[in-house]
Amino acid sequence: MDLHKLIGDADADDLLSYECKGIPREDLILPGPDAIDSVTSWSDRPIQVLRNLQALYGHGRLANTGYVSILPVDQGIEHSAAASFARNPAYFDPKNIVELAVAGGCNAVATTVGVLGMIGRRYAHKIPFIVKLNHNELLTYPPKYDQIMFGSPQEAYDLGAAGVGATIYFGSDEATRQIQEVSEAFQEAHALGMFTVLWCYLRNNAFKKDGVDYSLAADLTGQANHMGVTIEADIIKQKQAEVNGGYTAVGFGRTDPLVYDELTTGHPIDLTRWQLVNCYMGRIPLINSGGESKGDSDLAQAVRTAVINKRAGGAGLISGRKAFQRPTPDGIALLHAIQDVYLEKSITVA
Repeated sequence: MDLHKLIGDADADDLLSYECKGIPREDLILPGPDAIDSVTSWSDRPIQVLRNLQALYGHGRLANTGYVSILPVDQGIEHSAAASFARNPAYFDPKNIVELAVAGGCNAVATTVGVLGMIGRRYAHKIPFIVKLNHNELLTYPPKYDQIMFGSPQEAYDLGAAGVGATIYFGSDEATRQIQEVSEAFQEAHALGMFTVLWCYLRNNAFKKDGVDYSLAADLTGQANHMGVTIEADIIKQKQAEVNGGYTAVGFGRTDPLVYDELTTGHPIDLTRWQLVNCYMGRIPLINSGGESKGDSDLAQAVRTAVINKRAGGAGLISGRKAFQRPTPDGIALLHAIQDVYLEKSITVA
């Protein structure tokens, strides 16, 4: 993989040579082929959860590396089906969603109860399923930041799912209810033997100040991650941090000056590392989202995000729109390029 050609010489040199000093790599619990034995087996997770996590880690092109590549296609609810699939109408058909994940060498596909309910018997034995249980919908007016349950852990279990996923909009008006609902759903999912993935997103207009979106701040997203692992998410999905100093800018909540003076810098690898630190120092894996599709720059952006995640100590990428909003061969190539970052031994933890 020629990172210099993909993302440019200056950016590649900076990302590949950077060394984190605030929280050194020696203090982290890092991804590896023995993740279940060395980390998860210490936990209170039922044996069947361990088996399903191993099924996740043991599938696809990243099998048995400790890293994961997941295809998420739940955007048809929150962003509307038209906004999600008009660019490539083939993905209105649930079969093509799962086949993209299989052909793309992903560890798992994460999508809705409806999608997996339609094609479950055909594909449940070919790739691990993650059922996304809740969604935000934008037909209600005025729009609001709320995640409501569209399915249950029992339905996911009946579909043969290996895991369940959910989103909490931390900071939103409905966050307290969402925390309670998702906590209960995760407890039930564990009892049924499924692992849990939490989308830890921030939603509140107060997080936007002076033209800066602090919902992407390392300190605020890090705290969302910390709450996520508290309700026993087995994997945390988070947008990659772009700024820091959210607490001090928005003027509420509590932090410590050491976070900004000694433990982090403005470097993107440091910002993502702080997100990982809040996942019990990496005992719970951190995967970053690939973000929205923006056209010709998608491949370079996805690879750059993967490099930052891996060098920070993260466990992979969950990339959807960048893959399925393009011709299928190009989507497969993009997923493979992301995975190649995690397969490339010369890209090490900073």
